[in-house]
Amino acid sequence: MRDGVGRRVFAARAPRRQAAPSNRRFELVAPAVRRLDAPAPAAQDRIENNSQESPPMPLPSRRAVLAGASLAALAACGQRQASANRHVNVYSARHYDSDRRIYALFTERTGIDVRVLPANGDQLIERLRQEGDQTEADLIVTVDGGNLWRLTEAGLLQATTSPALEAAVPSRFRDAQNRWWAFSKRIRIIAARRDAGAAIQSMDELAEARFRGQICARSSSNTYNLSMMAARIERLGRANALAWARGVRENFARPPQGGDIEQLRAIVAGTGSIAITNHYYLLRLQQSADSAERAVAAALAPIVPDQRGAGVHVNISGAGVSAHARRRDEAVQLLEFLVTPEAQRVVQELNLEFPIRPDTALLAPLAALGRFHEEQIPFDALGRRQSEAARVYEEAGWL
Repeated sequence: MRDGVGRRVFAARAPRRQAAPSNRRFELVAPAVRRLDAPAPAAQDRIENNSQESPPMPLPSRRAVLAGASLAALAACGQRQASANRHVNVYSARHYDSDRRIYALFTERTGIDVRVLPANGDQLIERLRQEGDQTEADLIVTVDGGNLWRLTEAGLLQATTSPALEAAVPSRFRDAQNRWWAFSKRIRIIAARRDAGAAIQSMDELAEARFRGQICARSSSNTYNLSMMAARIERLGRANALAWARGVRENFARPPQGGDIEQLRAIVAGTGSIAITNHYYLLRLQQSADSAERAVAAALAPIVPDQRGAGVHVNISGAGVSAHARRRDEAVQLLEFLVTPEAQRVVQELNLEFPIRPDTALLAPLAALGRFHEEQIPFDALGRRQSEAARVYEEAGWL
């Protein structure tokens, strides 16, 4: 079935007398390193597929979850006897090379194994609700401020703080009650085909009649678009948001389809001339080992919008300690490690995201976007306003 936002959700299941063992177990993390000058997965829209749009994963019963975790723990004992009694379980909606590398570095530095159970944001929340105080989760990692808000609203995170966290993470990028802490951020930008010569400074302009038949955008049900719309509603109100969505929809070059990278490829191929995208998709094409992908990027001009106004829309990835963490100390150590200078550099190198630490030097691809002014809204608004955002898109005809 689907929730009020139109996303697929999973109904809670009644306990079974005999549950089949889960086929989704914790994975011991091994180093997986890819630098910017190494071959990149250019042909795959990996961030979308690995975060909010992963294929639905069946949710096993609580007994099956615990059985699977126990089997994984036994296997880990054989693989890494020296640290068998020190590990941390991570439930993660992020499945990137950057995260695997960070977890491997954490193990090297501390001797604490990191075991990851992957799922998407919706699945994580539903699974944690089902497991209750029997969960094996110690640290919960997810993308999108809306998902972090939903975790806190469900009581799935506990307040956590430390001098290291407070020193590294600006107050705007943490929960007011310290239940989650951001460790990376991304911005939603405009990409314009260079030969089209479009002069754009603001997202507002995309609703103007001069761009009829020129805009490529993905579905309104995508989390990135929902959060962008939720932010607009929070800042400017529903009436403004609806008028903007209607104007943009009237300017579509084609019906919404595909992910952000597909929008970039489409406008270079001549279907429209303007796309809305997260910044790292364009940077990924720029850094690709595939010359055809680099050619797509070369044909596009990145525009960081609203620098004379409210600022560019920002979203985050963050983590928090599970409300029922059994290894709280290890979870806090890993949370702190996510915002160390070492980990913040890996987030840039392997995932082309912006670091959360303000004292982190930007690598060249990110620095090339220039210094920018950020939209200043509370990140919980991305969750509070999400259902309203979905209704605005539906009324506007942006499907």
